[in-house]
Amino acid sequence: MATAEIPGGESEPQEVSRFSREEEASLLAESNAQKAQANAFFTSSQYSQAVGEYGKALSLCPNYLEYEIAVLKSNIAACHLKLEDWKAAVDSASAALDALDRLLPKEKKEKDDKTDGNGDGVVEIEGEGEDAEEELKKLEISDQRKDDMQRIRAKALMRRAKAKSQLGGWGNLQGAEDDYKALSKLPSLPPQDNKIVQKALAELPLQINRAKENEMGDMIGKLKELGNGILKPFGLSTDNFQMTKDEKTGGYSMNFNQNQ
Repeated sequence: MATAEIPGGESEPQEVSRFSREEEASLLAESNAQKAQANAFFTSSQYSQAVGEYGKALSLCPNYLEYEIAVLKSNIAACHLKLEDWKAAVDSASAALDALDRLLPKEKKEKDDKTDGNGDGVVEIEGEGEDAEEELKKLEISDQRKDDMQRIRAKALMRRAKAKSQLGGWGNLQGAEDDYKALSKLPSLPPQDNKIVQKALAELPLQINRAKENEMGDMIGKLKELGNGILKPFGLSTDNFQMTKDEKTGGYSMNFNQNQ
């Protein structure tokens, strides 16, 4: 649901504009044809060309088809990884995950609408004969879509985690660890991916601590430089102030030494 501003600063829900079923099917077919071309470029290691073709596929895809958008964004992230454009890979993988997150509330609502209202998750099949069979087919498709979403989510998380690890730095490494932790909780993660995840989770804590110490050291150095500039007119420097850490509380106390 999109929101539209109305007088008084309030907003009200507004249905997202959709194409007719025939128009949507036609656009999706064009988008899929473009994606197939992009896949061919990727397979032949022409990653820059693949990015361009995936972009064309995105421009043809109706902007409310979140799953299809997630697939294309995740594929673009894979191309950027191959090109070692880590920042672009993070952005594309994040866009894929955002699309899946937008899709999840819709999936949950549809599931809730089909329960018997007792909170036990039992689905009621309406109709008989062919109508009942059609309902069962819809449920099977829904389950398949959830499996597909889980698979794309895993790919996007893996790609973003790898890109953040390559970017380095305290924040990026922490973000990579968060993604790997999310991956470790996903069911049915392929053994090869699970091996990568567990290895990363074992190695990242030390890397994060080192990056944190380096960045904190740089920050303190810049603060000292700024402080010296302020104190110089008074014949003082930051060397006149000694920070002492309290090992019990983790806090610091400051002592002034005029002889420094």
